[in-house]
Amino acid sequence: MSNVEANNNMNKAEVNNHKPVNQIRDVERGKGESGSSISWVTIVVMVFAFAALAAACAVAWVFWNWQTALVVLAILIVLYVLTYFWNWLWIAAQTAPRDMKALYCYIKILRLSNNFTKKNWSMPDIFHEVVKKHPKKICFLFEDESWTFQQVEEFSLRVSAVLKAQGVKRGDTVAVMASNYPEMPAIWLGIARIGGISPLINTNQTGNTLLHSINIAHCDFVIYGSEFETAIQDIKKELSGSIKLLKFTRRPLNVSNDKVKVAELSDDFTHLLETTSPAPWSLSEGEGFLGRLLYIYTSGTTGLPKAAVISPSRMVFMASGVQYLGGLNPKDVIYCPMPLYHSAGGVITMGNAFIFGCTVALKLKFSASAYFPDCIKYNATAAHYIGEMCRYVLATPPSPTDRQHKVRVVYGNGMRPTIWNEFVKRFGIKRVSEFYGATEGNANIVNIDSKAGAIGFISRIIPAVYPIAIIKVDEDTGEPIRDKRGLCQLAQPNEPGVFIGKIKPNNPARAFLGYVDKEASDKKIVRDVLAHGDSAFISGDILVSDELGYLYFRDRTGDTFRWRGENVSTTEVEAAISRVADQRDAVVYGVEIPDIEGRAGMCGIVDADGTLDLDKLAKDIAKDLPKYARPVFIRVMRSMDMTATFKLRKVDLQKEGYDPNRVKDKLYYFDPKLNKYVSLGLEEYEKIVSGKIRL
Repeated sequence: MSNVEANNNMNKAEVNNHKPVNQIRDVERGKGESGSSISWVTIVVMVFAFAALAAACAVAWVFWNWQTALVVLAILIVLYVLTYFWNWLWIAAQTAPRDMKALYCYIKILRLSNNFTKKNWSMPDIFHEVVKKHPKKICFLFEDESWTFQQVEEFSLRVSAVLKAQGVKRGDTVAVMASNYPEMPAIWLGIARIGGISPLINTNQTGNTLLHSINIAHCDFVIYGSEFETAIQDIKKELSGSIKLLKFTRRPLNVSNDKVKVAELSDDFTHLLETTSPAPWSLSEGEGFLGRLLYIYTSGTTGLPKAAVISPSRMVFMASGVQYLGGLNPKDVIYCPMPLYHSAGGVITMGNAFIFGCTVALKLKFSASAYFPDCIKYNATAAHYIGEMCRYVLATPPSPTDRQHKVRVVYGNGMRPTIWNEFVKRFGIKRVSEFYGATEGNANIVNIDSKAGAIGFISRIIPAVYPIAIIKVDEDTGEPIRDKRGLCQLAQPNEPGVFIGKIKPNNPARAFLGYVDKEASDKKIVRDVLAHGDSAFISGDILVSDELGYLYFRDRTGDTFRWRGENVSTTEVEAAISRVADQRDAVVYGVEIPDIEGRAGMCGIVDADGTLDLDKLAKDIAKDLPKYARPVFIRVMRSMDMTATFKLRKVDLQKEGYDPNRVKDKLYYFDPKLNKYVSLGLEEYEKIVSGKIRL
């Protein structure tokens, strides 16, 4: 990243390119940038105002003296400013402390990034500095194990030695599919040290989705945990013969190897690790601070999972944003039940360990009843969440452990405003640091003052410092709405719009790395945004800001919705359902369930002749789709409306939802207890809405 001085110079240039928000909006209303097109009414008012001002000063001068005239002039100017700019002054008074605090933290982030940029360090090099400072400090707590920073590095050095002997070299792609145990991030550290790139495979994936994820990243090796042996074997025949598979069987730390048997084979990663000496420490052979480090899979807006590129620079930017703006410190013990293949757990929380030396307590799978008892067990002072987790934790019966923990701050994304205050009050949380930012994006925002429901903010007084914006979009298509000059229009306060982050290719903090697939990356870029020739990352998320610039999540646009903490691609689900349902027309969309985070999947499917077998459909889609992507609701239709361009029309279907009062077609919901779709009538609908039927 650029240093602070360079960044300040760049910001000055941006101020010229990005006029203040009010000026931009004036231009959109038809006023010229220099004010030459001011309306005649405004001109008349200004003439009268200046005439009155001159007359008052003249009277004061004639009847008293010139000093009195100056005092009168000063008073009138102050009154004029207060009259015409009182709203801006009020906003500035309310938000200046927040904005100055954020600016200070942002400068710290830029200085840190600039330091690593000069050294061109990759993540193993940054981690080594932490190891040198406190080698015996605990890096990971897992079940009853304690891993020091030195032990994590030694394991990663052993990984480097094994893979180097296997022929892995700079630029090779070595996928990792493993559960939430300490070896998982240590493995990709070892891969990065010898110049490899690590796609972190979503462990929920099976069948065609898993096969696609391996192929789209052009993997040379796949290291997988023995717990995923079945998933790998199911697709093994369809994998390219050039991809080498290495199975890792976990042995608990400080436990005799005799208790967990491994095969003494050349493709058994555990056997190779135990029979190989650690590589001597050396600087990373990879692409450096701005190069590729990880691929994190995300559904994006269309199609099958995409591999988003994460560089050490991006990891530092995301992790330090939460460290500085979110209220963490290097002494924190962070409880993390989040999957380590996601950017939240795998980049932000791991980054706080690898960059700042925080201790992280890992959990294999999230458990609502164990959330705060685990925090007590590990003496956690900070905890990671997603919104749905908070709702589940809040739904557990009150317990003495609710306030026996030492958690000072919780951070994450997706905490619903409806439970925010109740969660904080019940569990005695001093600070909630809600953050927002797409994995593949170039901008992150953080709620730095625990404003209930807010995911961050846009400064109303110094907006050019961090060039993000909310632009107007078409509700149905998600496309930006442009003015007569062809530029995007900024959304007004309390007006929904899409979040964007301006792209500055030469500035690591604002570069857009996108996906491995360049075509998919290009779809996430909008051009001619606020000036002709500029460009920005468009998130696809609908946000809304209030008068003070606080931002609130509203919805997702296009063909993606969020459910169970995952992005669900409707086109992927539609394709899977159509394939197993004899190519029937199928349209998928997200619908809201009261008091549940995100949107549940609903599928409208055509069954003109009444031959659709829902039991078979449920079994077939379970083979190709992870649980979070499988439709919760089914609407069986006689026919389906299409647009003029033969696209399935889903806006009206989404508005009707799963309400039998509004839908004449047959409705079904997936009953997890029966593991099949059952009829949804008025009685079932009321129970779902009231929470008596849990989905």
